[in-house]
Amino acid sequence: MAHDGHALTLRGAPLAEAKAAVLMLHGRGDSARGILSLADALETEGVAYAAPEAEGNTWYPYSFLMPLERNEPYLSSALQAVRDALSELEKAGIAARNIVLLGFSQGACLALEFAARNATRYGGVVALSGGLIGPDGTPRDYLGSLAGTPIFLGCSDVDAHIPEARVRESAGIMNRLGGAVDARIYPGMGHTVNQDEIDAARTIVTGARRG
Repeated sequence: MAHDGHALTLRGAPLAEAKAAVLMLHGRGDSARGILSLADALETEGVAYAAPEAEGNTWYPYSFLMPLERNEPYLSSALQAVRDALSELEKAGIAARNIVLLGFSQGACLALEFAARNATRYGGVVALSGGLIGPDGTPRDYLGSLAGTPIFLGCSDVDAHIPEARVRESAGIMNRLGGAVDARIYPGMGHTVNQDEIDAARTIVTGARRG
């Protein structure tokens, strides 16, 4: 399964005029149009919102906690789709430091894993109900530095798909990579997004805009 057959779906400011961009990664069973509905909630002027779409609406077939090889070649294709989307935004004149990676659920896992494997100064990383990919004990010998990139992780303590321990572990790893990490666990919330998370994401997106 390859994820390179879909053009980016765009909303918000035109790329040529945008002061920042948010690359939005949807969850399992969702779509580019679905995740872009969050753009309305963020209400940030001068920002372009862009979303690739997974083939079959799924970035990889199994749980993010499965052995990495079980989700191949889909995972590698998904990471390449993120890389291609970033390249498209950068070619439009938006630097990585003005681009926020934002994902929900499977998309949040993908956003975190991509940023860890390709550490640089991004405008931010917003992971809503997600964690780094792979089973417990996966080596996390990522290279590079996030160089102060604002990182937000938000998740419920009773999320049926995302263990709280993985969220906390991921926060620690992103911190060691040089991210400015803000991790928030919400008691009893479930697998969804709340207003506090939206507010935190808006703060990061606002900060990513070029002066």
